[in-house]
Amino acid sequence: MKHIGVIGASGLMGHGIARNLQAKGFEVSLTVHRNTERVADLLAAGAQQVATPAALGICDAVIICVTGSPQVEQALAGPQGVLSAARKGLIVIDTSTSEPESTRRLAALCAERGATLVDAPLARTPVEAELGKLNTMVGAEQAVFDQIRPVLAAYCENIFHVGGPSAGHVIKLLNNFIGQAICTATAEAFAVGALAGIQPQKLVEVVSAGAVNSGLFQAMAKTLNGDFSGLKFELDNARKDLRYYTHLAEMVNVPSLVGEAVHQSLATASALGQGKKFVPALVTAQEKLTGAKIAPQ
Repeated sequence: MKHIGVIGASGLMGHGIARNLQAKGFEVSLTVHRNTERVADLLAAGAQQVATPAALGICDAVIICVTGSPQVEQALAGPQGVLSAARKGLIVIDTSTSEPESTRRLAALCAERGATLVDAPLARTPVEAELGKLNTMVGAEQAVFDQIRPVLAAYCENIFHVGGPSAGHVIKLLNNFIGQAICTATAEAFAVGALAGIQPQKLVEVVSAGAVNSGLFQAMAKTLNGDFSGLKFELDNARKDLRYYTHLAEMVNVPSLVGEAVHQSLATASALGQGKKFVPALVTAQEKLTGAKIAPQ
């Protein structure tokens, strides 16, 4: 595979993907959302700008890195979508966090057009994206996985083949549910602790020395020093991912008591005006909700 199309290169994750593909010698073509400022360096380095996703149908593979299933469906199956002009044998790699049900429908549609859809959502942050050290969990048949592995290796440090089509998105939603459960529980614990008269920093000292500790807990703990950038992931995107997770649980008939609680905690934070901030703003939401004084103002 030589020629890779990228949809979403102006995003925090997509930019790093495209840049590392270029650095590894791939020819890159991309669509531009709104303006070229975020992709100016990619274009200067030789990336080709195209007018619509349809124009990427001639590529060997197309990587989609957008918000969620509605955006993926538009990029693939919209009037000017990739599938409207896809060549036979095209492989589409969806790196977004999408709903498995939508992924299965789109995979069938791709197959009808002679293309193959692979779900390969991402973990880690935009920092690792720029360094080419993302993690990805891939849902694909073995032969397809073997074919695209060199492409994935251009921007990923750890590549996990987790099963057939849609398995990647299932694993991603499980991963994000666990992660957001940690974040929401930490913000709540800080509020309860503060109102109960203890210093939340003392809780951090105890947790840091035991089995409850994690990178996500430490990212939330930074808010006690006024740093809300420890986890660079928009709270509204986390809310969307938890909605997808609870929908998945409902579809397989599993009661999602914790999942629904986490989802509603995120929804409450968004309603309190924190949706466009990073996930650690859950602490600010707890302050607004409870009156607790947690982070320095």
